[in-house]
Amino acid sequence: MNEKTMNETVNILTLKWGNLYGPEYVNRLYAGVKKHLKRPFRFICFTDNSTDINEGIECMAFPDFPVSDRLKWTAWRKFELLKKEVPFDGLSLFLDLDVLITGSLDKFFEYGNPEDFVIIHNWIERRKILFRPQPDIGNSSCFRFVAKQHHYAYERLLAEGDDMIDFYPTEQAGLTDTVRKYKVYWPDEWVRSFKRHCQRALPLNYFLSAKFRPEASIIAFHGRPNPDQAIEGFKGKRVHHFVKPTPWVEKYWFTDQEQSC
Repeated sequence: MNEKTMNETVNILTLKWGNLYGPEYVNRLYAGVKKHLKRPFRFICFTDNSTDINEGIECMAFPDFPVSDRLKWTAWRKFELLKKEVPFDGLSLFLDLDVLITGSLDKFFEYGNPEDFVIIHNWIERRKILFRPQPDIGNSSCFRFVAKQHHYAYERLLAEGDDMIDFYPTEQAGLTDTVRKYKVYWPDEWVRSFKRHCQRALPLNYFLSAKFRPEASIIAFHGRPNPDQAIEGFKGKRVHHFVKPTPWVEKYWFTDQEQSC
């Protein structure tokens, strides 16, 4: 990494609407980024409620999203970040609110070519890939792109709308297919799934805490448990969902100020 590259400001983006995640999720994500990203950055949160979100975080209102109600308040809103009218420029890294930052993020801006659309290769249960390759679908918990260069993806969503929901099982499947020409996957070890790579298999989950993954910089908490649930322990609806209290999550989840209280 040269000095010029290190001094270029990058963007960290996230989305928050409704009551599923409180302002503490935004604040803790920001604290994790601040601790693990050396280069200058803007942290932008598009939200419908900026109450109790910390200074240093740029809160922006959601722009008009001219789609049906089926799409409006769903993960399909991530397509909005790709349109050419966005209020940010340059290399941009999107992070879901429920990811845990555990290591350096600088490499996420150095990997591949700037024009690449870099995304997680979506995880799938091992039993589902015993006799077939891992499906070529991304996981949109973490992806990087150059602002304003993928407007075609937003245009496609506006043009096809509900037809995309009917055709693709998830928003991330639709996103992966749309940007496929530019799509590159992160190295597997950089982003790990708490559910797939940390949780213990039955019956060990009843006796051992979830494993820490030192090779990872990001732990994604897709589905349940959320980070706060993992700290306290999570019962779940089925025996293989059970997670013992996981102390190492607390180290990375709470801010330094919260931990000192």
